[in-house]
Amino acid sequence: MPEKRIVLRNCGIVDPKDLSSYLAAGGFAAFAKARDAMTPEQIVEEIKRSGLTGRGGAGFSCGIKWALARKARSAQKYLICNADEGEVGSFKDRHIIIHDPFGLIEGMCIAGLAIGATRGFIYLRQEYRYLYDGLAAAIAQCREKGFLAHMDITVFEGAGAYICGEESALMNSMEGLRGESRYKPPFPPSQGLWQHPTIINNVETLMNVPYIIAYGAQAFSAVGTERSKGTKVFSVSGDVRNPGVYELPMGTPLKELVVDLAGAENIKAVQVGGATGNIVPAEKIDMPLAQESVLGSGAVVVLDPTRDIIDIVYNNIVFLHEESCGKCTPCRDGLACMKDIYSRLVRGDGRPEDIRVLEALCLVMGQASLCGLGQAVPVPVMDSLKYFRSEYDALVQRSAHIRHYATKSLSMNP
Repeated sequence: MPEKRIVLRNCGIVDPKDLSSYLAAGGFAAFAKARDAMTPEQIVEEIKRSGLTGRGGAGFSCGIKWALARKARSAQKYLICNADEGEVGSFKDRHIIIHDPFGLIEGMCIAGLAIGATRGFIYLRQEYRYLYDGLAAAIAQCREKGFLAHMDITVFEGAGAYICGEESALMNSMEGLRGESRYKPPFPPSQGLWQHPTIINNVETLMNVPYIIAYGAQAFSAVGTERSKGTKVFSVSGDVRNPGVYELPMGTPLKELVVDLAGAENIKAVQVGGATGNIVPAEKIDMPLAQESVLGSGAVVVLDPTRDIIDIVYNNIVFLHEESCGKCTPCRDGLACMKDIYSRLVRGDGRPEDIRVLEALCLVMGQASLCGLGQAVPVPVMDSLKYFRSEYDALVQRSAHIRHYATKSLSMNP
């Protein structure tokens, strides 16, 4: 299946430094339609009917979120574009910002009209400082043309914590607080940034908005599956000939992405969705890329037979342990315990009970962690145990042999 470009339709076509190039390609026509021919309620309803869901991994209905914020009574409302993109293996949002910043700004402008936002922010991870000047220049050009009269936009630089990709931790960061998740409710559409109604959408989500307004909800919802509408942008890396950014209709088989487009030849597994994403074995890569099967944030890492699955999971656990905000016990202590277990396994000191402990930890973390980070940690662990259990058993057996011979050697040499 060839690519279907909705989000990336202007990438490589318009000049990202020149607003006139974007306008010549039909840019801001959707915003003009929304501003001059639609009420805010009609904009929200159109987004709701399109079936657009958040593209950051959670997959919540964009229209429902917007409707909640629209109904909230407040003189001050905020719109935040989450451009933190700290997920392992993800680089699609950066690609979008580099090649089509005006498309992102137009999406934000329409969203601002819909919810009644008076201020907009682009939350940019500090490691991506090289994107700041281009974004600021694009915003300045849009401001000069009058597109930001209803809602000005500012680029806010975050400190670069993985947890700040989670919306409540992101808001804490913007308020000058420690980057950690908040208890919910209240939810951001009713009480978010500085206690005011707030909508947070990521870059890819907002890039769909001008297309929906310009061509209608039906044109968008005709693409994809029954539950997963539109397209999805993927960052593909790992053991492939053609790493890069691809956009495909929801429901496209994973095999078409990694084999037909990215050129993978010898696959052991594919991790879909970043550090907490599913690990799909080679024999299951025909599964559709959709919210009802496997999707996540869009980060896709292909692993060939030379890769050690347990080592991959261990490195992800080390990363997540380092990046956990530490606010809730299941995530904080659960990750520490997982890190210790995997450390023992890879150094040859694993025990049979380690597998049972990992499974128990996964159950508790998935159900009791405060935010999506801790709740999703069990996903790659359980997938690796399900599909690559023999590799765990081999490590445990090897550890048992090492202990046996070590004990035997000590008894022979008192």
